[in-house]
Amino acid sequence: MFDTLLFPTDGSEGATAVFDHVLDMAAATGATVHVINVADTTRDSVTQIRGEVVDTLEQEGRRIAQEAADRAADRGVETVTDVLQGEPHRTIVDYAESRDVDLVVMPTHGRRGLERVLLGSTTERVVRRSEAPVLTIRPDDATVRYPYRNVLVPTDGSDCAADALSLALDIVTKEDATSLHILSVVDVTTLGVDVRADVLADTLEEDATEIVEEAASTAADAGVDATTDVEFGTSVARTVRSYVDDHDIDLVVTGTHGRTGLDRYVLGSVADRLIRTSPVPVLTVRSAAES
Repeated sequence: MFDTLLFPTDGSEGATAVFDHVLDMAAATGATVHVINVADTTRDSVTQIRGEVVDTLEQEGRRIAQEAADRAADRGVETVTDVLQGEPHRTIVDYAESRDVDLVVMPTHGRRGLERVLLGSTTERVVRRSEAPVLTIRPDDATVRYPYRNVLVPTDGSDCAADALSLALDIVTKEDATSLHILSVVDVTTLGVDVRADVLADTLEEDATEIVEEAASTAADAGVDATTDVEFGTSVARTVRSYVDDHDIDLVVTGTHGRTGLDRYVLGSVADRLIRTSPVPVLTVRSAAES
């Protein structure tokens, strides 16, 4: 399923921790791992000086990529390494597309420290733009297990959520996961204090139930018996995280946007909040209609 993995690395502790998971995946599936380091030549200090500064960045990048390749060789994992120049997120996305990469794996933060999470980072921009699915992992406190046993798909019935479900079904069937969970969350903040709130809540619950039942039917057609649930919450992301904890979830598979439309990217969305805070890996999927 994932025959080629792309792992961009800056040599940080966060990247090193996530690379362990990449090697677990590749060793189990026989995938080839592309390890790249991007020398950020878009910074003023670099573009003005060039020469020795760029050479130093590239030398450091080669060292980082080679160390990762050596670790992979110890696990019997085949690698392709490269050191590139440019704006990191664009270079990563272009590389993934040109090499027809199946999956990009990235930590949610790197050299800027553990307090520097997704917002504004290279990872966030890659998640927005990558046509390939992107697996993001919080290296500081994530519970990372592989193979995945319990997979969760939060859904709002959108096309993007359907694409996420399709990928999750591939993972469950091909990696022999134990269970698939399908969850729809009713955001109670939309109900307000109107006297008709109870009627609206019933309608929203009925809609959410129909969404998860339709998704479960899709799963059944693929030979997967899914567990479905509808929950109410003041925060969709927080409710999903609680579900992850309560049901021992190993992987969350979600679309990068939902019913708000194709112009609604991950920034500020439920997917963004999940990537920032999920204690387990989050696999984001862009809709095929957006590519």
